[in-house]
Amino acid sequence: MAYNLMSHRILEPLSKLANLMRLDLSFQKTPYTFNFDFLLFKSLERLDLSGNSVSVVGTGSENLTHLHLSSCNITEFPMYIKDLQRLWWLDISNNRIKGKVPELLWNLPSMAYVNISHNSFDSLEGTPKVILNSSISDLDLSSNAFKGSFPIIPPYVHIMAASYNYFTGGIPLTFCKRYKLSLLDLSNNNFSGSIPRCLTNVSLGLQALKLSNNNLTGRLPDIEDRLVLLDVGHNQISGKLPRSLVNCTSLKFLNVEGNRIDDTFPFWLKALPRLELIVLRSNRFHGPISSPDEISLSFSALRIIDISRNSFNGSLPQNYFSNWSVPLVNTPQGYRWPQYTGDEHSKYETPLWSYPSIHLRIKGRSMELEKIPDTYTAIDFSRNSFEGQIPESIGFLKSLIVLDLSNNSFTGHIPSSLAKLKQLESLDLSQNRIAGSIPQELRDLTFLGYVNMSHNRLTGQIPQSTQIGGQPKSSFEGNINLCGLPLQERCFKGNGAPSTPQTQETELPKEENVLNWKAAAIGSGPGVLFGLAIGQALARYKPIIFAFITHIVTFNCQIHKA
Repeated sequence: MAYNLMSHRILEPLSKLANLMRLDLSFQKTPYTFNFDFLLFKSLERLDLSGNSVSVVGTGSENLTHLHLSSCNITEFPMYIKDLQRLWWLDISNNRIKGKVPELLWNLPSMAYVNISHNSFDSLEGTPKVILNSSISDLDLSSNAFKGSFPIIPPYVHIMAASYNYFTGGIPLTFCKRYKLSLLDLSNNNFSGSIPRCLTNVSLGLQALKLSNNNLTGRLPDIEDRLVLLDVGHNQISGKLPRSLVNCTSLKFLNVEGNRIDDTFPFWLKALPRLELIVLRSNRFHGPISSPDEISLSFSALRIIDISRNSFNGSLPQNYFSNWSVPLVNTPQGYRWPQYTGDEHSKYETPLWSYPSIHLRIKGRSMELEKIPDTYTAIDFSRNSFEGQIPESIGFLKSLIVLDLSNNSFTGHIPSSLAKLKQLESLDLSQNRIAGSIPQELRDLTFLGYVNMSHNRLTGQIPQSTQIGGQPKSSFEGNINLCGLPLQERCFKGNGAPSTPQTQETELPKEENVLNWKAAAIGSGPGVLFGLAIGQALARYKPIIFAFITHIVTFNCQIHKA
């Protein structure tokens, strides 16, 4: 009965169902507050009131195994759970509870899953070993106000999430003595020191390690072959990428951005058959990203690569992208409900710490993607020292959504093959040395929402389409002699000749005013959209019409003189 409009009065008739075992009233769109006091559900095993305003909960059932009270506007810890000796699953996330986590929580004999994330807890009641002897296997402390050293966790913890807190000190070596620790998320804390080598031992069984946004130093330890997700972004890690990564045949996500890693491009990562995301952004990587012995570079599963803000250089062979990866080359087949990298770790509703999260520059803005759709594709080579022409083979990447080649030294012309990227939504070629005209075929990119070609050496007419014409003027500023919308510079004078910057501020010809007025008149009849379409068509062929009129006038004058 979740996601309905039921009143709180539904509780009274439901409470008379003596054999009711499961009750899900989550996310009722009602202003009422649910009060479960004095309601007896003797046989109830699972109760979900998430997403409602809840005052008191007293189920009267000692058989309760699952209790979901997420997003219930609760301000105090539900102390009544001390009597629920069979409770196995507790979710009180996204509430307003603060202070200490009561010691009674860890004394429940059957407790396995605890989610107290997104509250204001600041400490644990009892000693640092208060959790050690509990039966907890999945524990989420994320997004609270915990501080100080990290508590000692039970030996059989399978999932440990504690991101967005204020924990300090080194990463505890006690993690290395856990059995089958599958996911460890300590990101966005104040941990310091180096990453313990034992964390990446195959015997630990770690599949996802998230340590981003801390103060970790030293080198990355050798990585064993079970790891699926590695995120150590925004620390102070130095040295080189460990070559042992090539043994991680299950690795899908690698993020080392915002560190001090000094290395060349990791060509050897192409051997990883499942690698989907590579983020090397803001480090000290250098050298070419193509080698003489392999003209094209093939990653079998790659969807996103961000190598921006490094010191990569050299040129790219013309067929560089011709054999890149199946997800980038294949044309998407229709629409499907989005799934996300990380779904394979799901239990019931998948928590965010199961997913990789990255910062990408999309449509001119830096954005954090907490959940990455598995159809999302992006290439960011910006802020390096690449030169030469952009390869025509870029047109092979038919599934590409974001392309950023800005702030380099690319020369030559814009490849017309970009028009083949029918899924492209964001294109940034700004701050290069690209010359020539913009391919008119780009006006056919109907999904293109962001374009930036500013500060190059481009000339001629900007392709006229709704997508391109709707961009700000800044997207095309700083070029030699571009004209057409969204710039103010007109591409043709009254005699049909191309305009120059000196003639761009002249008054519009009367013929143009007449044509624009006629387009507006047409729009007021059968419809504004139709009129705009006619106006756009007239505007597109306006130079030809004006040239034809000029020719007729000249011809008549010659006859008159004769």
